[in-house]
Amino acid sequence: MKILVVDDERPLVKGIKFNLENEGYEVDCCYDGATAVEMARRTAYGLIILDLMMPEKDGLQACQEIRSFSSVPIIMLTARSERSDLLLGFESGADDYVTKPFDILELKARVRALLRRSGLSAAVVAEEAPDLLRCGHVALSVSRRAAFKDGAEVVLTMKEFDLMLFLMQNPGKVYSREKLLDLVWGYDYLGDSRTVDVHIRRLREKLELHPARPELLLTKWGVGYYLRPAPPSA
Repeated sequence: MKILVVDDERPLVKGIKFNLENEGYEVDCCYDGATAVEMARRTAYGLIILDLMMPEKDGLQACQEIRSFSSVPIIMLTARSERSDLLLGFESGADDYVTKPFDILELKARVRALLRRSGLSAAVVAEEAPDLLRCGHVALSVSRRAAFKDGAEVVLTMKEFDLMLFLMQNPGKVYSREKLLDLVWGYDYLGDSRTVDVHIRRLREKLELHPARPELLLTKWGVGYYLRPAPPSA
């Protein structure tokens, strides 16, 4: 498994690289967002650890660009703990975050958990779900983990795909934010329930024909979210 570590604090990068290599991972490093984007284009990483504040191109910009061509799991490192800043990371496409200063044991645990969820998601959908799911103009190819809007492929992050797949497998059922966190992110996830709001909004922006007037990903006010069920066949 190859991991890319990106941070302009070289001693920190050196420490992360040392600890991850001791866990058996192969680790590449760079020190700015622009280089990170180019390395992510050239190499199929299993996971990227990306600092928020960097020269050339910050972590948010780099994350957004990487998301335009890859669904690789991304952990964002941030020295800012305000929830608005953390939600910005999720809006840019990050899958998880770690706030500086952090214990290296916590970071390694986050890496293992995200890689485990990524691997389990791929295995489960390959074994248990039909290959092609459709809902209106949206289709998901389970084996390819690919999404399509009116036949055109749309890049989703790992969690965006997992969330859309779950809702498409359970049309008409309303789930609270907390329940979706438990069922899609997993019981060991430590993030905020508003993470679900961000992912729903991003899915609407990417998949709805009119994101401001969603027709597929709907809100049950005061309860949660659901996917509009297909009308019964005539």
